Amino acid sequence: MEKKLIEPWVIDELTNEFYVPDYIEQMAQEVLKHYDFSVSSIQVVTTKSDKGGAIWKLETSEGPKSLKLLHRRPTRSLFSLGAQEYLVDIQKARVPKIIKTKDGVNYVEAGGKLWFVAEWIESLVPVPKDLEGAKHLCNALGEFHRLTKGYVPPKKAEIASRLYKWPKSYEKIINKMDWFRNIAKVYPEMPASSAVLSVVDQFEEQARRSLERLNQTSYLDLTKLGNEYWGLVHQDYGWSNGQMGSNGMWIIDLDGVAYDLPIRDLTKLITGTMSDLFNWDVTWIRGMIDAYHEANPISPELYDILWNDLSLPNEFYKNIKEMVYEPEMFLNEGTTQLIQTIIQTDQSKWPALEEIANDWKGRKEA
Repeated sequence: MEKKLIEPWVIDELTNEFYVPDYIEQMAQEVLKHYDFSVSSIQVVTTKSDKGGAIWKLETSEGPKSLKLLHRRPTRSLFSLGAQEYLVDIQKARVPKIIKTKDGVNYVEAGGKLWFVAEWIESLVPVPKDLEGAKHLCNALGEFHRLTKGYVPPKKAEIASRLYKWPKSYEKIINKMDWFRNIAKVYPEMPASSAVLSVVDQFEEQARRSLERLNQTSYLDLTKLGNEYWGLVHQDYGWSNGQMGSNGMWIIDLDGVAYDLPIRDLTKLITGTMSDLFNWDVTWIRGMIDAYHEANPISPELYDILWNDLSLPNEFYKNIKEMVYEPEMFLNEGTTQLIQTIIQTDQSKWPALEEIANDWKGRKEA
């Protein structure tokens, strides 16, 4: 195989979002020689140029397939490939099946990365972006989490786990707030600096309270149950990675899976959905949590941790952290508008969280 190592590449005005360097395209052709089918067409469907990853759709003598170049370290990719195989072969989950090479293995190593081929599920369509669609997404997520329990990775895989890292991730958010404050002070002339300074204290305090509450929950006791007990989170789950097929919801793009408390995925999905709605809607939140709970029951102890995770200033942190890298580019009028939107949405968050906390308290006592 070609010895050249795969590197991230630049998308600019001379290329388009589907551009993949020629040497990687040639490597893809070499990789496909390891499979027992012929290819009639190959088409790039998505790239991660900044990380050195890509996905192609293949038309083959054995039907449609996907070819995926995984951008992570090979030992990390072994972890996710093992998970995908476990879900399909052992748990019969609606996850695309990995196609073995002629040598009977899950992947080909080329350019210092792992490549693999999987079934392409033609029938998949995104669910509608309404409450019923959100419920489908959450129910499928719960099923996915339940089916990942008991996963043991291949011997050569590195263990990807975030189970024990929650306090440090909360502390990181608190520390970054101070970075945001200091950078805004260094660039007082930038349009968004005053907006950052007007709200950063508020969000820092929210994060501090969330960390204090985390330490009062059953988090440490629950983590003692271990990685295999809890199973895997997807880490990038949303409207594109959970899609409806002819026989139910499918989950795709599993290359970022890691051990963790399952409700971390649910936090991200709820928070992102409320951001899209520009409002924390109690009916939606309750419906999403109930749909998840049907497929993977949430204990009162785990619900307390979910509620607390929702209380973090997730949207502010996620959207503003880029200022650390290029403050002069980032601190513009658009960011000022973004911060105003986040503040307005945040005002509806607290009454909603208070209401769902009370709802669940009633369930716990029932």
